[in-house]
Amino acid sequence: MIEVTKSELPVTKAKREPSHMRVSRDLGTSIVTGLHKPGSVLPGEIEIAEKFGVSRSVVREALRMLSVRGLIESRPKIGTRVRERKHWQLLDPKLLEWMFESPPPAKFVRNLFELRLIVEPAAAELAAQKKTARQLATLGHAVEEMARHSLHTSEGQLADQEFHAAILEATDNELLINLSASIGAAVRWTTYFKYRNPKKKPRDPIDDHRALFEAIASGDGARARQVTIDLIKQAEQDTEEALG
Repeated sequence: MIEVTKSELPVTKAKREPSHMRVSRDLGTSIVTGLHKPGSVLPGEIEIAEKFGVSRSVVREALRMLSVRGLIESRPKIGTRVRERKHWQLLDPKLLEWMFESPPPAKFVRNLFELRLIVEPAAAELAAQKKTARQLATLGHAVEEMARHSLHTSEGQLADQEFHAAILEATDNELLINLSASIGAAVRWTTYFKYRNPKKKPRDPIDDHRALFEAIASGDGARARQVTIDLIKQAEQDTEEALG
């Protein structure tokens, strides 16, 4: 089963967050939200270390985490420069989390939902044909956890992420399964974002998730595909409304 850990929850996690992750999150968020623009040079290691009250070794590890995600590159005599957006690993789950620290660009959100519409309906259709009893049990449990906690809570949002990850696992296609972390993160952070405003509640999608579960359980691939399309389009509308 594709497991989603509590380390991927919204940033109430900061209490015990390792120093290098805290620094990388702060710097990464400042890059993806445009505070440090492509082509700009980040402060030096000593300055960053002093700002966060950490050692230079912690800063180096934080910068390494940004580098592997394509956000920065370091060159002698130039320093650490922010790379162009085309080099960023945009589907990296951690980078997606940073994107939603503040309202992301509307185009990025549209692209994210376009990707989901390409991948997930076909995956749901495959899952209806290939799912195992264990995977079906995982899907059923996730739906019940969503209903019990609601998507307003971190527990409900985690169950939602597990539900969509389990569908990809049920395809028995290793390439689709490899997208699980990215799709799961996209589900997680768009859901988290649209529920941040307590005054504006999106439509409750629990019945749609139940309908999708029932379509997969009954082996109705065409129904599973259509319900998934409807579910994603509603989520996109809710997210766009949350963006204003």
